[in-house]
Amino acid sequence: MQDVSDHLGTEERDAKFRATAGVPASWSLTATARPQSAANFEAVLLAIAGHDLRQPLQIIQAAYERLGRGVRTSSEQLYLRSGQNAVDQLKEHLDQILAALRIRERAQRLELKPVCVNQVLRQACRESEQDALTKGVSIHMVSSGATIVSDSLLLGAVLRNLVNNAIKYTQPGGRILLGCRHSRSGIRIDIYDTGIGIPAENVSRIFEAFTRLDAARCDGLGIGLFIVRQALSILGHRIDVASTPCRGSRFSIFVARDTKGE
Repeated sequence: MQDVSDHLGTEERDAKFRATAGVPASWSLTATARPQSAANFEAVLLAIAGHDLRQPLQIIQAAYERLGRGVRTSSEQLYLRSGQNAVDQLKEHLDQILAALRIRERAQRLELKPVCVNQVLRQACRESEQDALTKGVSIHMVSSGATIVSDSLLLGAVLRNLVNNAIKYTQPGGRILLGCRHSRSGIRIDIYDTGIGIPAENVSRIFEAFTRLDAARCDGLGIGLFIVRQALSILGHRIDVASTPCRGSRFSIFVARDTKGE
């Protein structure tokens, strides 16, 4: 230990001598690591969004739930509701960003496989059930034994965004129906709703990023249907939209049937 301290003391004295002698002191580091690929960078972003950002949101959510249990004045309740709405919007934004990152990551190693329609439809209903219940909208699913050729993660993201979109634009007391039909070319997966519908002049724009069907709404990023378009483009599936203002909409996804399984 004495030798080390003596050596450090000598280096320190030498540095002071160089400084007083007018010799500039310098320090440098040469980076030899290779730059990260785009895929690695996206994986890091996905990890950050999925954990580091979600964790503080969960803490804030728990704090609001605790504060809401006590007796509050009307003004305090108003502030609490406003804060809760902001937390809900942040959670929705984060989920959409995570979905977009997962789609990009999945596209680089995509392999279409047999997928059970019943399974992906049931999962979409289960994940959206609470939001529908909170708004007073009912979700029904027609069971099917069909098997298609797709990717369960990407198709699941598509169905989840379509169902969430239907809930968002369907008034309390409305209904959403999920099911599929057989056709000559394959399987048609349908999502019906009794929502506000889409004006004819806006149908061609709904899959663009940052587009909202209702101009009066300011919540959400407006990328839900954009994510749908991107995922279906990667999968090679086609989507059709039929809508009547004030009566509802139908979103239909056309997918190849798994003939090998049959």
